[in-house]
Parts: sequence; structure tokens; C-alpha cells
Amino acid sequence: MRLLKEGVAWFSSLFTGMAIALIISIFILQPTKVLGHSMEPTLMPDHHIFVSKLPCVLQYHPHHGDIVIIDSRIHHQRTWVDDLMDSPLYVWITETSPHNIWVKRVIGVPRDVIEIKNNRVYRNNQLLKESYIKEEMNNTPDMKITVPDNCIFVMGDNRNYSMDSREIGCVPIDHVLGVKIF
Repeated sequence: MRLLKEGVAWFSSLFTGMAIALIISIFILQPTKVLGHSMEPTLMPDHHIFVSKLPCVLQYHPHHGDIVIIDSRIHHQRTWVDDLMDSPLYVWITETSPHNIWVKRVIGVPRDVIEIKNNRVYRNNQLLKESYIKEEMNNTPDMKITVPDNCIFVMGDNRNYSMDSREIGCVPIDHVLGVKIF
């Protein structure tokens, strides 16, 4: 009987710890590993960053220049199941990494007019001074888009090797999973 009580206490402690870790990673703070080269030189492949989830929980809209974590499946309706599957605990247990989670920089917020012409980025008719990009863009088609309400326009800092809003379009705010804090 004593062994059973200790087993139940041990299992209860383990379950409580995992539940707390899951709640923290879904709603407060989440470690994330940078995959790929799209954010060089700011973030290098395999760097670990911490993302604040509080902005998402509190309906915060990112600002120009923020580094955000997004779900790139912009036409997919996110649910709480997605939040569970994106958590580091789930990734650790299943040993799978979601390829739809991207790290990008906010270039445009609602109602901004983003224009790319001659491989340069303009926001509201002003050329962006981007000291953080790796190199000048090459072979980027000219485009002009007004960022809709409740969306953002994101790009990687390594523009020549980044999948971003130039390909997928503007990202709905509910697909912003967190904001990089360190």
C-alpha cells in the first residue's frame, strides 16, 4: 500500500510539472531553435532564442522591426491543438519539428503600404534603412501591397534566402505565435 501511495505521489508530481511546463510554453515563454539561414546575420542556424507568448495572449500587435515567430500556414485556421503541437514539450516527446513555424522580422503593420522596387523595400513611400540585412536583395520582383487590418508583413534578414510575406502574403495576427525577447 505504501508503495502504491508513493507511486501515485510520484506520478502526480510528474503530471503537475508537465502541465505547468506546457502552460508556460503555450502562454508565457517558449524556447525556440532557429532553423535555416533566413534570419542571418541577426540569428544564425541552430541558435536558441526565447519568445514571449504574452503579446499573443494579450492581443498585442507587433511593431516595425520586431522579430516574431509565425505560423506560415496563413490559410489554416489555428486552434488550441496547434498551440499544443507547437509547444517544445510536444516536439520533444514526438521528436518532430514543425516546418510551418518561421522566425521573421516585421516590416509592415496594418495599413502600411509596402513596395518592393528595384530590389529595395519601401514603407509608405520611404526607403527602409535596414542595417540588419545580410546583403542587398537580388532578383526580387517588384510588388506593392497594403497590409490589411489584423495582419503584418514579414521578411527574413537574409532576403535572398528567405521565404516570407513576398511568397505567402500578409500574416494574420492570430498566426503570430510570439515575439523574440532574447
